[in-house]
Amino acid sequence: MKNYAIIFIMMFTIIMYPQKKKNGTIYVDHPAITMVEEMQQAFVKGDTTQLAMYLSEDFRAYNGMETNPDNEGMTKSQFVRSSIGWINNVDYLSISRSGGYPDALEYKESGLWVQTWDMLKGVHKTTGVKLTMPLHRIVKVNDDNKIDMIITYDDGGVWATMREAFNTRTNGKLYNAHENINTVRKMIRALEHGDMEKSFSYFTENARFRNLDLADDEFFTVEEEKENIKKLGESWDIESIDVVGYPDYLEYELNDTRVVQSWWNLRLKRKSDDKRVKIPVLLMHRFDEDGKIFDEMGYYTMRAIARE
Repeated sequence: MKNYAIIFIMMFTIIMYPQKKKNGTIYVDHPAITMVEEMQQAFVKGDTTQLAMYLSEDFRAYNGMETNPDNEGMTKSQFVRSSIGWINNVDYLSISRSGGYPDALEYKESGLWVQTWDMLKGVHKTTGVKLTMPLHRIVKVNDDNKIDMIITYDDGGVWATMREAFNTRTNGKLYNAHENINTVRKMIRALEHGDMEKSFSYFTENARFRNLDLADDEFFTVEEEKENIKKLGESWDIESIDVVGYPDYLEYELNDTRVVQSWWNLRLKRKSDDKRVKIPVLLMHRFDEDGKIFDEMGYYTMRAIARE
């Protein structure tokens, strides 16, 4: 039985290997790669004379994400003129290698192609939208070392953001009186009076607490935040938490988000020597559909009292 198994494996291997067929060579260094990258730099500089020299007369440029089967792409003159449009509408424009390196693929049957993996960067002048995005291009090079075709793949979401920025539109409602604002007030007042049980009753069990002393990916749980407040109370008394201005409740249309933002002055007195400290605080509380707080972002730092 073992011999049969060995024979079967050998036959399977023999069958598989003849199915391979070489169709060309891949180069990591090639004159066509240099030419394509020089073309891209001429494009971002708006050097239309130099740019045109790299393109064949029958040149076409296509958007690889285009779904219209009848799309005929951009001609040489259109592509060259588009570089001026970029210069006129985008600040700090650049294209550079990012995350990979270009290849030249010399196919036996379909000629020479260059593939690039770059990062496009810029800022749209009118809207201020940041245009940073990965840029992948497939470039067909003819026998005269001219570019016949460019197929571009980029991040369509960035362009959608830019187009939307041209129009004035609302994104929900802003309230200065709302039940969620009342919830934040009640939570703060309970904290001010040392009623931890009531203060944390307005949060979900899995609520997260963040502030400027934490790294971006760090947060405190409900139990950890309770412990933080207990430790603070060992050395400091909360004299008052005074509202600054008035809270706002923002009910966003996008992502169905509910946020109360509020400004406060936290006034503390140290138990050991009666030293007083005032800490400005901006709080952002996100609410679920049931009116419970599931996320608190505090724009404050406790380093002021740590230095004392």
